[in-house]
Amino acid sequence: MTPGTGEGLRGWRAAARDALYGPEGFYRRPGEGPAGHFRTSVHASPLFAGAVARLLCRVDDALGRPAVLDFVDMAAGRGELAAGVLAALPAGVAERTRACAVELGGRPAGLDQRVEWRTEPPDGVTGLLFANEWLDNVPVDVAEVDAAGVPRLVLVRGDGTERLGEPVTGAEAAWLARWWPLAAEEGLRAEIGLPRDRAWAEVAGTVARGLAVAVDYAHTAAARPPFGTLTGFREGRETAPVPDGSCDITAHVALDACAAACALPGTRLLAQREALDALGVSGARPPLALASTDPAGYVRALASAGEAAELTAPGGLGDFGWLVQPVGIGDPIGG
Repeated sequence: MTPGTGEGLRGWRAAARDALYGPEGFYRRPGEGPAGHFRTSVHASPLFAGAVARLLCRVDDALGRPAVLDFVDMAAGRGELAAGVLAALPAGVAERTRACAVELGGRPAGLDQRVEWRTEPPDGVTGLLFANEWLDNVPVDVAEVDAAGVPRLVLVRGDGTERLGEPVTGAEAAWLARWWPLAAEEGLRAEIGLPRDRAWAEVAGTVARGLAVAVDYAHTAAARPPFGTLTGFREGRETAPVPDGSCDITAHVALDACAAACALPGTRLLAQREALDALGVSGARPPLALASTDPAGYVRALASAGEAAELTAPGGLGDFGWLVQPVGIGDPIGG
């Protein structure tokens, strides 16, 4: 790839922002929403919403059971998680819960009327703010090392054609040096996660008391991917990232950098399998003896175990990172 500029070329951050969130962007379109293009933990099984509901109950206990308990679902898609959490809560807790779905697209028809639909999270949250696969869709610029060993911005046209632009400088260069230093080897790439750090710090800052959680495809400084992770998804299949609004554009998240951008006591990173295990989601098969004493119960338990196994599978959803940041309470996940 040779350095250059030209008509229609711009950085990946600007290109992806328009492709995803512009007037005709991927996330602005009506219809089936993200579930039609990629499978998240929310879509994989209602067990996920049940685990988040249990987490909300633990936060509720830690807060002393306030009169109004907030649940904020960032990047809510079609509101599936917010509705699932409300359905899984004990009646007494559900009655006190203010559920907010935060999404740029319009409110879907048929969504539980108890779910408030917003384009921005509320201020002064007392409860749980949960961002499931949000940060990976916060657009970022991409850097690539040129033949001289210099990291340069990657520029892209609407058809996905790339060229190298100017050297990375300023705050973006400082971020790379701190969080994703690139060796002087031509072709190495990195996604510059500074906009995600800032976005998470702003959103987590809306929690007055309670817990902020970000769940995403993630990596840390000990194991950055050498060529980055920028990719696309369309109709359930991974595809080349093309910033024309026809596909999702995503890249894994440097969650350790996000954690440092909003440094709070008790912050920790853990894998989804660890978090869900602590919240009672297990992929263990039911005892075979149950098949003779309660055949229908055995079939239900077996199906549940299969769903739990998908949510916690190594190499799959179980490898998702959880960034957990308590605000004024202890860690309610434990484990």
